[in-house]
Amino acid sequence: MIQTIKKLMEKHWDIISYLFFGVCTTIVNYLIYIPCYNLWGLSATVSNMIAWVVAVAFAYLTNKPFVFRSNDWSAKTVIPELTRFVGCRIGSGAAETVILLLTVDLMGWNGNIWKLFTQVMVVVLNYIGSKLLVFRKK
Repeated sequence: MIQTIKKLMEKHWDIISYLFFGVCTTIVNYLIYIPCYNLWGLSATVSNMIAWVVAVAFAYLTNKPFVFRSNDWSAKTVIPELTRFVGCRIGSGAAETVILLLTVDLMGWNGNIWKLFTQVMVVVLNYIGSKLLVFRKK
């Protein structure tokens, strides 16, 4: 039984670890967004952009070694990898920001709930982008 579980974990490590670090990244994102939005009164859009920068940095530093097992930290690897990583995150971050702009800033819906909703979408989009474009196996 333990061997079966171990084999399943090894086979699906990228998904399991990505979900774990995706949740951690969401927590980091939320820990930045909440005070910006709730305490300092910044718009959902601005709060999201600030949180996005911190979350993307955290995600790269965790996803690279722990999720996708990319351990080459040389400039010739990191620069193109980081460029693709941020490029993918810009796409999902823009989608999230537009949704928050429309639902929270323009329509006045609950910014905390919509932020959580968009984070689920972002985790899925970012996994697909990271798996297919950024940390693809050679």
